[in-house]
Amino acid sequence: MDIFLHQLPIVVNALNVGFLQTLKLFSVTLLGAFPLGLIIAFGSLSKIKAVSMFTGFIIWIIRGTPLMIQLLIVYYFPGLVLHNPIWGGGEQGRFLAASLAFIINYACYFSEIYRGGIQSVPVGQQEAGLVLGMTKSQIFFNVTLLQMIKRIVPPISNEIITLVKDTSLARIIALQEVIWAGQAFMKGSHGISGAIWPLFFTALYYLVFNGIVTVLLARLERKLDYFR
Repeated sequence: MDIFLHQLPIVVNALNVGFLQTLKLFSVTLLGAFPLGLIIAFGSLSKIKAVSMFTGFIIWIIRGTPLMIQLLIVYYFPGLVLHNPIWGGGEQGRFLAASLAFIINYACYFSEIYRGGIQSVPVGQQEAGLVLGMTKSQIFFNVTLLQMIKRIVPPISNEIITLVKDTSLARIIALQEVIWAGQAFMKGSHGISGAIWPLFFTALYYLVFNGIVTVLLARLERKLDYFR
């Protein structure tokens, strides 16, 4: 017990540092994937065949391959294949590579949700907007977008909760997120080795984080009930 109490503050401090990295990756992914996903959705809905086919091909590749493989390709491909290690070997480079891979991956998933939400709005409402003299952009932002948001909140919420847990995959390129920090105590970190209990503590971080995200998303969904 004395050893545990001595190690506890060391472990918690290391996990806090790792969790900050996890939180940063989560936040950056959402900030990048939300707008990029909408752009990709517009590409999928484009009447230009070449654009919609190219966008669909990209989405097919991203959704059809594991995120872990995408992380490895984004991080190692420039250095090993192109002989141009643009990410370097530091923690900042690993974070940038992980952020890029996560943003592209989740943008493709979000784009399909956006597309479904846009197409679920009755065409008659768009036609009515045109009759009233509204431009296509006015119709989208004032009619389609508001109804789309209500429809996509549940599936987007599921993806966001999945993202919380998927951030742990970043350790495949040695990004020192919270699970990396917990696992390090098994191999030897801060004078502690062979300790598995810090890994169980990382589960608490994810449980609390997911709980907070779930509550916030549920409140958002309730606020959008006026569309019913």
